[in-house]
Amino acid sequence: MSINRDTKILEAILFASGSPVLEEDLKDKMINKKDFKKEIDRLKELYKDRGINLIKTGNKWSFRTSETIKDELTIYKTQKRKLSRAAIETLSIIAYQQPITRSEIENIRGVQMGRGSIDHLMEIGWIKPSGRKNIPGKPALWVTTELFMEHFGIENMSDLPSKNELKASGFLEKRSAIATITDIANKNDQMEEQEIEEEETLDDFISEENPS
Repeated sequence: MSINRDTKILEAILFASGSPVLEEDLKDKMINKKDFKKEIDRLKELYKDRGINLIKTGNKWSFRTSETIKDELTIYKTQKRKLSRAAIETLSIIAYQQPITRSEIENIRGVQMGRGSIDHLMEIGWIKPSGRKNIPGKPALWVTTELFMEHFGIENMSDLPSKNELKASGFLEKRSAIATITDIANKNDQMEEQEIEEEETLDDFISEENPS
C-alpha cells in the first residue's frame, strides 16, 4: 500500500512529538488540509494491529503503546533513597540505646525531630515500636528490627562496635571538621594555641561496652 506525502508528514510529526499534538497543528502542516480526516483515519488503520496505536484524546492525537501488550512493557525499578543525617543519627541512637522514646532521642541529639526520620526508618523496615514506657503520656519505645541486623550483617546487637572500636577506626573524631576549617581560616603568622570545644558526636551516647 502506497503512502502519500500528507500521511508521511502526519506520521513523522506524531513520532517526533513527546506529547499529544493538537489536530489544528497537524492540519496546518498538511498540503491538502481538507483531507485531514481521510489521512488520519488511514494512519490510524495502519497502526491498529501494531505495538503502538494512533489515539485521539480530546482534540489531540498521539501514538501510544497498544493496550494488548502494555502489561508486558511495565518496568519495575527499585528506587534508592539516601538517608538524611538526621535519620542516620536517629538510627544510631536507637541501635545503641534501645528501647528508647522519641523525646529521649531528641534529648541526645539536642534538637527536635519531625516525623520524617522515624517514618523513613520504619518504611525501610529498620526500626519498629516495641511497647510503651511506663511514664506520663506512655510514649512509644523504639527498637531496631531483624531486617536491620540482616542488612548490616549483625548476628546479635552485641556485635555492634564499641566506643573504643569506633575510635580506633577513626569514626569518632575528637575535633570536628568545622573546627579544623575555622583553624585554617584564622591562621596568622603568630599562631596562638586555642582550645577548641569538642562537637557532640556518636561518642556522646555510645557506652564503653557493646549493647546487649
